[in-house]
Amino acid sequence: MNENTRTSQSAEKLLIADDSDLNRIVLSNIFEEDHTICEAADGRAALEIIRRSGESLCAILLDVVMPEMDGIQVLRAMKAEGLLEKIPVFLVTAQNSSDITREAYDLGVMDVITKPVVSYVVRRRVNSVIELFRARRQLRAKVALQQDELLAQAKKLANLSVGMLESLATAIEFRSDESGAHVRRIHDCTVYLLKHTDLGKDISSDRIDQIGIASITHDVGKIAIPDAILNKPGRLTKDEFEVMKTHTVQGARLLSQISQLKDFGAYQYAYDIALHHHERWDGGGYPHGLKGNEIPLWAQIVSLVDVYDALVSKRCYKDAYSFNTALQMILDGKCGQFNPKLLQCFFLAEPALRALYRA
Repeated sequence: MNENTRTSQSAEKLLIADDSDLNRIVLSNIFEEDHTICEAADGRAALEIIRRSGESLCAILLDVVMPEMDGIQVLRAMKAEGLLEKIPVFLVTAQNSSDITREAYDLGVMDVITKPVVSYVVRRRVNSVIELFRARRQLRAKVALQQDELLAQAKKLANLSVGMLESLATAIEFRSDESGAHVRRIHDCTVYLLKHTDLGKDISSDRIDQIGIASITHDVGKIAIPDAILNKPGRLTKDEFEVMKTHTVQGARLLSQISQLKDFGAYQYAYDIALHHHERWDGGGYPHGLKGNEIPLWAQIVSLVDVYDALVSKRCYKDAYSFNTALQMILDGKCGQFNPKLLQCFFLAEPALRALYRA
């Protein structure tokens, strides 16, 4: 194995692989002014340099007939390792074989240069391709940088959207007797059911997180409900209840009017949950009387955990029920009908959900 390096002021390395000392000297004289020259006297040594140097090589001049491995074998190895897409290779040969030329081009060489070489021609042909690959790398780097910038911008927008949703939820807490712990529990229970039961088996982790964020705005429409109704310490009249029911439509309308939220992944979940979290499996809910799977799954889940939390928590119009009493009321249908599969998953997970109230 013979390897030699001639250094120029350029940081770019050009590999010349040829078993003839004279040929390497001729080619080195052509390119050494512009590049740092690496030399190899056989194909195996050339392949070792290529693997070690990677894209720091700006080009490779590869002889066909060499000991250890010939030029075509080196090309095959580079093709298999995906290196020909990253480093331009020129096959330099004295053989006038159409089969070799065809296979070289099929493998992915940039050009086939015949010996004896004409210095100004080969220099122009090689340097033109080097410039092309250099421009391609710069473009790739620029695109990668722009992608990073876009991802950072998207993350900022997502954080802004989450902040908006949290602010809306907080505004409701200030107006009603529900504490901040309420929306946190709705979030935690929703996420738990999706991550730890069959309900979320076909939903990605990212989507589950988005649904969890969306769940905190389930009652955002209550911001449009008068205080006298929202915080009434007793049973609502029929007319008052009709006004209270409008918080579903009001919430969806409010969310739809915040244009910044529409590009946020949680938006559609938040809209569905705000609008449909009082629908019931048998069609007995509101505002649209949806039945069964007409109701989005995420709205069904928030509906159930919202009922559960309301039952076991003290409100201005009621004392808290015990957990067992709340479960029996849900099972008996006293809070409306729910998806049987949802109920099955909920009851299996309920001991873990109950623990959230002791945290």
